[in-house]
Amino acid sequence: MGTKNKESKKLSKKSSGVEENTDEMMSKSSSEQNVGGHAEQLKRLQEKDPEFYQFLQEHDKDLLEFDDEDTDDDADTEMDGEEIEDDEADEFDTEQLVHADGKEVKSSTNVITTAMVDAWCSSIHENRSSGAIRSLMRAFRTACHYGDDTGEDAKSKWSTMSSTVFNKIMLFVLKEMDGILRGLLKLPTSGGKKEMIKDMSKTKRWKSNNHLVKSYLGNALHVLNQMTDTEMISFTLRRLRFSSVFLAAFPVLLRKYIKVLLHFWGTGGGALPVVSFLFLRDLCIQLGSDCIDECIRGMYKAYLLNCQFMNASKLQHIQFLGNCFVELLRVDLPNAYQHAFVFIRQLAMILRDAHSSTKTKKPSQKANQSSKEAHNTKGKESFLKVYQWKYIHCLELWTAAICAYSSEPEFRPMAYPLTQIISGAARLVPTARYFPLRLRCIKMLNRIAASTNSFVPVSPLLLDMLEIKELHRPPTGGVGKAIDFRTVLRVSKLTLKTRAFQEACVFSVVEELAEHLAQWSYSVGFFELSSVPVVRLRNFCKSTNVDRFRREIKQIIREIEANSEYTNKKRMTVSFLPNDPAAASFLEDDKNAGVSPLSKYVASLRQRAQQRSDSLKESSILVGQDSSAFGSKITESDEDDDGEDSKGDAVFSSSWLPAGTPKDEESTEEKQQKKKRRKDQQDETAFDEDIVEDFILSSDDEEGSLSDAPSDEEASIKQKPSKAPSKKKGKTHRRKNKKRKQSNQVASAV
Repeated sequence: MGTKNKESKKLSKKSSGVEENTDEMMSKSSSEQNVGGHAEQLKRLQEKDPEFYQFLQEHDKDLLEFDDEDTDDDADTEMDGEEIEDDEADEFDTEQLVHADGKEVKSSTNVITTAMVDAWCSSIHENRSSGAIRSLMRAFRTACHYGDDTGEDAKSKWSTMSSTVFNKIMLFVLKEMDGILRGLLKLPTSGGKKEMIKDMSKTKRWKSNNHLVKSYLGNALHVLNQMTDTEMISFTLRRLRFSSVFLAAFPVLLRKYIKVLLHFWGTGGGALPVVSFLFLRDLCIQLGSDCIDECIRGMYKAYLLNCQFMNASKLQHIQFLGNCFVELLRVDLPNAYQHAFVFIRQLAMILRDAHSSTKTKKPSQKANQSSKEAHNTKGKESFLKVYQWKYIHCLELWTAAICAYSSEPEFRPMAYPLTQIISGAARLVPTARYFPLRLRCIKMLNRIAASTNSFVPVSPLLLDMLEIKELHRPPTGGVGKAIDFRTVLRVSKLTLKTRAFQEACVFSVVEELAEHLAQWSYSVGFFELSSVPVVRLRNFCKSTNVDRFRREIKQIIREIEANSEYTNKKRMTVSFLPNDPAAASFLEDDKNAGVSPLSKYVASLRQRAQQRSDSLKESSILVGQDSSAFGSKITESDEDDDGEDSKGDAVFSSSWLPAGTPKDEESTEEKQQKKKRRKDQQDETAFDEDIVEDFILSSDDEEGSLSDAPSDEEASIKQKPSKAPSKKKGKTHRRKNKKRKQSNQVASAV
């Protein structure tokens, strides 16, 4: 027993010595960078304590056969999102790089070669080598940060590469890294939710490999900010989209990705807005409340920034952005309702302030001139907050949302307050110059009424337009240019007197009134509903002297009367009362077939309006309303990226590097040509600025203060007189002054 106790004490001392020496050895090994340093430590240990060294040979032989490739296998690393620390990274020796035919590859320690990348890729494909993965990720970081202004990274093992190597690294990592990471973490090959990542974060596999995930996403985000080519950015986002679920573990990176995606969605060209939106939608679906609030607010803000100004070329792009926003609301309708309530309430408060300022009693005549000017300025500012593109596009955006989800219990209650806001905006300034804006509001009201199957009193807004004095006067302004009401909110005074404006107003009133009445052309009370509009239309026919207007109005009167006879004949055969629930199903089969006279008439009017709209189109863009076919169609095509991947090889084939390759220097002639082109562009820009610098807006004196407010895109523009007037002009002014003095002297003498 004594000998056993002695042996046990001896073993305990040796084991404690093992722990102490092992700790010392491991702490020293962490500061060394190669196997030679460990070999020297073991040699010194053998000379200093041969008994302990022999004990290690007998009981822990693996410790003596130490290989630095194993130091990082189970390391718990912390990353900053952009780089892998070299003290935790694998030193993938160039002697291990071998071609398929067995020949060794020799390269410089600070240059990444094609052979090195091929060897890493083959090693990853064959046996998922952890050393090759870490080496490739370090090369990926070097590629993403190539040419940064901060200079070369002193800790980086490699510092230079060619454009071919850069393309190889980027293509392989973007295509394969998502599958590699999912394989290391033993996750499904695609998809996933944030709960899956939260459960995974507690495992040893995640602690060993999370630095690879963060490095991949962080470095890819960095290179996205350096890219300028649209196709290159689109390809990168398509590949990163498969790894979007990993962002649940990195909130800081998630916010940065959302910010970048919102920028590309709002300002990108080509297919980039579509790709960015699909990425944002995936984030909202997979991560839920972690990002959906930020995405909704960010997309709403980006939408407002894009619709501050309007022209024919931006029309389809704004419609596309609006369709994207409405589609994103579908992800979480209860949460989207909270945002809709807040934003619609903001619109109501702006309209309330505008109405209160316009109804405020004006200063009396005894008041001084400054108080009158202050009142007029306040009135202009208040109503201009409503009569601008930003406000009108917001109304159209929420109109589209309510029409899309009118059957949902979350959004249907918002239809009534939005209808009240739109009606109030249409009546705010009832002048002829704002008829384009009123027509846009009427179109929104008709859409809400059709989608919710609710009655909205639209006919008074339309029939009031026929009573303006401009429609009962001859067009003194000539024929005039055709007006596209989709791209203007206000017309000039000269336009009011043109024949084109008068025709556009009458035709638009007829089309929208027919749309409104056609919604109720199968109602049992259509005769009573249409009686007042018919009377006012007949009064317009009697008062107008324009034959083409009289013909147009008589045509719609005939169709309304024919529809009244059609419904009266049908309701003579029923026995229920008007307040009976059976009245709701009156002529339901005929409504589905669209056989009423007014429905057929509306179909012909829509064709005429479409032809007129097509003739007014001046330009088109790549991403338009037709590109935003979401819903069931998007689920069939957005997951199939095989066709896009086949194009990915060509995306990076332009020898692109973030800051250019030092070897690919431009020739002297190319530099001179670029400098010449840049100088010509600067001269042209300076010339244009000199012309536009002194432009001022003309004022309107005939109408009241509210209708005088200028609009950025519609007000007529005049140029200021130059600071140095001509001599001829100066002589004219002197002659006028001289005549004025003479006339004053004569008047005083008299």
